[in-house]
Amino acid sequence: MTPAQQCLAHPRAFAWRVLCGFRANQGLLLAGAIAYYALLSIIPLLILSVIALSHVIPEHELLATIGRYLAWLVPSQSNAVVTELHGFLDHRDVVSWLLLGSMLFFSSLAFAVLENALSVIFVHRIIDRQRSWVMKLLMPYVYVACLAIGLLLVTLVAEALVNLGEYQIGLFGREFSLGRFSHLLLYLLGLAGETVLLTSIYVVMPAGRLDVRHALLGAVSAVLLWEVTRHVLVWYFATLSQVGVVYGSMTTTIVVLLSLELGATLVLLGAQVISEYERLVAHAPKPPPADLVIHPT
Repeated sequence: MTPAQQCLAHPRAFAWRVLCGFRANQGLLLAGAIAYYALLSIIPLLILSVIALSHVIPEHELLATIGRYLAWLVPSQSNAVVTELHGFLDHRDVVSWLLLGSMLFFSSLAFAVLENALSVIFVHRIIDRQRSWVMKLLMPYVYVACLAIGLLLVTLVAEALVNLGEYQIGLFGREFSLGRFSHLLLYLLGLAGETVLLTSIYVVMPAGRLDVRHALLGAVSAVLLWEVTRHVLVWYFATLSQVGVVYGSMTTTIVVLLSLELGATLVLLGAQVISEYERLVAHAPKPPPADLVIHPT
């Protein structure tokens, strides 16, 4: 029986194995560290991206795209984050090179911590495949640049889809708006972007070469879990939560930190899925060499 057949035949056993491995690796503690540094990094990263891309795309379009997809990452608080980002951009003329350097440093922290957390989960790979210190130093900054390029592409596509929603088509003598179709495509674009981002993280950040199919398995698992979690968070903050009463002016920070920690937990859980699947593949019986296969006569 192949590893994939084992997982499909015994999904609860595989899920339990993933959870046990996640607990043994102190996954919640690692997720907390990632969330903390992501909280420090998210505003500088967005500021750098908008400053760089505003020379190509109008600023309001960039902010609209960021606000639309920040709602996926920090439910119910995306408007507050975009407002803070807009306030900083209004005073960009006072930004010095020293401040730009510090923002670049903070924007790379989350990726460096994420790489270290993944090295704990993929320890069976790290032992055999060490990465040079130059690659460790440059990787966070390369990812920052790649995210900026990704934001550029997503903004262009999202703007085209928003414009598409303003059109109508005639069918059987009736006019149908493309607004719903446009919203569906924007939603699918967000899902695709999440999946591609997580797949790239799983492929690149662990030392050694990871099978893209394995990375895609972990990315899809994390994205599906996050979609369920995101809708639960939106419902909770809209109906039951009293976080605004308890924390007052700190509400945005608390909610963003909670959302980032849940997201980081699911990212690491997806990595644990890949790690456990790799172990199943490693212990799977190997087929005999071709020259030893006995063909029936």
